[in-house]
Amino acid sequence: MKVAESDILIVPGYKNSGPEHWQTRWQARLSTARRVEQDAWTKPVREDWTARFAEAVNEAEKPVVVIAHSLGVATALQALPRLENRIAGAFFVAPPEVNNPNIRPKHLMTFGPYPEQPLEFPSIVVASRNDPFGSFDHAGDMANAWGSMLIDAGEAGHIDPDSGHGPWPEGIMVFANFLSRLKP
Repeated sequence: MKVAESDILIVPGYKNSGPEHWQTRWQARLSTARRVEQDAWTKPVREDWTARFAEAVNEAEKPVVVIAHSLGVATALQALPRLENRIAGAFFVAPPEVNNPNIRPKHLMTFGPYPEQPLEFPSIVVASRNDPFGSFDHAGDMANAWGSMLIDAGEAGHIDPDSGHGPWPEGIMVFANFLSRLKP
């Protein structure tokens, strides 16, 4: 699949993705990409966030490809029962452990637990070995449950600007390869 053949949905996590974040940079580069906007980026409410995501998917006119980061991963997965349109593929980066009471902020737990059934679309999970919001082992368990390919990002923190991932060229190359393998 090519970018022009898809509706690419950028799904940020808690606090949105600022101007230096790789999601914002990718959105500017990918001609069919649009961000799923939320009303309250710093006070996420599962029902509101998942409804907004489902609305964006259901409005799409082309096959949907999801690019989700952090709490955006949980948002997309929790919205699956509400979708009328199908997702062609999903690129999940740094999924937080939404069922771990030691992870902060605490309201991440309201987005759990993750579904643990195989997804009906191809997906990749990119995870770091030192992400403060989720362990690599947990990401691996979720990728296995979802039937996703797991990509080991090494010690990459939360894969955001704070961990040195502004443009994240390695990520866009993996995403481009993934997109090219999807069927329109």
